[in-house]
Amino acid sequence: MSAVTNVLLAGVGGQGVLLGSEVLAEVAALGGFEVKKSEVHGMAQRGGSVVSHLRFGAEVFSPLISRGAADYLVSFERLETLRYLDFLHAGSVVLVNNQQIIPLPVGVGKAVYPADIEGRLLATGVRTCFVEGHAIALAAGNAKAVNAVILGALSSIMSFAPALWEEALRHQIPARLIDLNLRAFALGRETQEPPRVR
Repeated sequence: MSAVTNVLLAGVGGQGVLLGSEVLAEVAALGGFEVKKSEVHGMAQRGGSVVSHLRFGAEVFSPLISRGAADYLVSFERLETLRYLDFLHAGSVVLVNNQQIIPLPVGVGKAVYPADIEGRLLATGVRTCFVEGHAIALAAGNAKAVNAVILGALSSIMSFAPALWEEALRHQIPARLIDLNLRAFALGRETQEPPRVR
């Protein structure tokens, strides 16, 4: 693992991006790393873009990820992935929830939702993993568990032990919702290849 690992989490308000960031931060801390994060969520209540910068390592001086330095881009919505392509480098891993949420400008006819998202991602040459988060969350019992599905998928491409993820989930999620979220997490974890140690 490099000195500092940079994870950019992006999505739309209401998808649980910030909770996902909190869970990952706790996982990294439980794993013995120093963690710093920064969030932009002023439009979260209105379905606007939400992004969280999360960095962990033996010593971390700043919470912000520089352009071209994200080791992981975790996108909770297809279009949001495109906003952060300039943060990637040749060894980045992109994890995309294959869900389309129509933003307001598209909904009122002032913009067009891009049709070539997958092609643009493939053109970057980075490892890209698509997850059918919405369908998997429904299978787990509730569409609102998409963030747990995405975290499950992420857990399979990072090197933290599954027990750390479960501990963090149990701490961050209300007891009445934990069983649902653990099911969603387990289903998400099954979608990816075995972990690649970074």
